[in-house]
Amino acid sequence: MKHHLFAFISMLFFMHSAYAQLSIEECYRKAEANYPLIKQYGLIEKSADYNLSNMGKGYLPQIQVSAKATYQSEVTKIPIDIPGVKGLSKDQYNATIDVNQSIWDGGNIKAQKENIRTQAIVDQKNLEVTLYSIRERVNQLFFGILLHNEMLKQNSIYQQELQRNFTQVSAYMQNGIANQADVDAVEVEQIKATQNRTELTHSRKAYLEMLSALIGEKVDDGTTLLKPNVEELFPSQVHRPELSLYEAQFQNLDAKRREISAGLMPKLNVFATGGYGKPGLNMLENKFSLYYIGGVSVGWNLGNLYTRKNSLNNIEIRKNMIESQRETFLFNTGLDITQNENEIQKTRQLLNSDNDIIRLRGSVKRSAEVKVANGTLSVLDLMKEINAEQMAIQDKIVHEIELMQAIYHLKYITNN
Repeated sequence: MKHHLFAFISMLFFMHSAYAQLSIEECYRKAEANYPLIKQYGLIEKSADYNLSNMGKGYLPQIQVSAKATYQSEVTKIPIDIPGVKGLSKDQYNATIDVNQSIWDGGNIKAQKENIRTQAIVDQKNLEVTLYSIRERVNQLFFGILLHNEMLKQNSIYQQELQRNFTQVSAYMQNGIANQADVDAVEVEQIKATQNRTELTHSRKAYLEMLSALIGEKVDDGTTLLKPNVEELFPSQVHRPELSLYEAQFQNLDAKRREISAGLMPKLNVFATGGYGKPGLNMLENKFSLYYIGGVSVGWNLGNLYTRKNSLNNIEIRKNMIESQRETFLFNTGLDITQNENEIQKTRQLLNSDNDIIRLRGSVKRSAEVKVANGTLSVLDLMKEINAEQMAIQDKIVHEIELMQAIYHLKYITNN
C-alpha cells in the first residue's frame, strides 16, 4: 500500500512539473516576494509605530524624582534673637517628586508625529522603487529563456534537415554525382549545429538557474514560460513608483515645516512638587518636614526665532532639489519612451518582411537542391543556401522575442 501511495504521489508531482506554467507577471510577484529587502516593509512599520508610541507619551505626566544633601560654610542668620527660632544648620537635606503635565504644547508633539508618519511613507516608497527595479531583471531572464527555447526548437529542425541532406548527398556519392568532400561538407555543418545546440543548452540552463534564484522557485525543463500577449497596447502615461516617492518627500518636508512653526509656540503646563527635607518651605524651622508646591507655568523659547528663517529656507532648497530630480526623471523617462516606441515600430516592420525573406530563401534552397541533384551545383553552394535560410528563420525568431521584450520594457518604463 505504501509503495502504491508513493508511486501515486510521484506521478502527481511529475505531472505537475511537466505541465507547470509560469507567466511573466507571476515572475514579477514571486521575485518581489522572494527579494530579501521585502522584509524591510515590516521593519519600517514597526519602527514608525514605536516612535509614534514614544512621541504620544509626551502627553502623559512627566515625573522626576531627585534627592540631595549639602553642607555649606555659611547659613542665613537673623541678626536678633527671637525666642523659639533657631538658626539654620549648615547640613541640609531635600528629596522631591516633580510632576509636570503639558496642557498645550503649541502642536509640537502632533507635528513631530506627522513627521514620523511621513518619513515612514518616504522609506516605504523608497523601498518600492528598489523592488520595482527587479522587474527589469526578470524581463531580461524571462525573454532570454524564451529566445533560447525558440532557438533550440529551430536547431532541432535544422539538424533534421541536415540529416536529410546528408542521406541524400551520400546517395549521390554512391551514384557518382557527389564525392566524399561533399559528404564531409554536410557533416561539418552537422557538427556545427550540434555545437550550437550545446552552447544554447548550457546558456539556457544558466538563465533558468538565475530566474529560479530570483523568484525563489525551481524553473526547469518541465516549466512552460507563457509568451506574453504583445498585441495588448499599454498607455504611455508614466505611473512609476519614483513619482510617489517624490510626492512623499514633499509631504515629509511640509511636516518638517509645521514642526518648525510648532516649535515657536509658547508652552502651557501645570506642575506639582512634593518634598521632604530639612529645612522645608519654612526656613525658620530647622527640622525635617513635608511640603508641596503646585501651579501653572508658561514657557516660550524665543531662541528658535534665530534659526527659523534659515530652517525654512533649507526646506525650500530641498523641495527645489526634489522637484529638479522629478523633472529630470520625467525628462529621461520621456526620452526612453520615445526610443522604445521607435524600437517597437522598427521591429514590427522587420517582422512584416521576415516571412517574405524566409519564403524566398526557401525557394532558392529548393532550387539549389534540384541543381545539386542534376549535378549543376556543388554541395558547398547548397550548404550556403541552407545556412542563409536558417539565418532568415533565426532573424525572425530574434525579432519576435525582441518585439515582446521591447513592449514589456515600455511597460516597465511607464509602469502600465
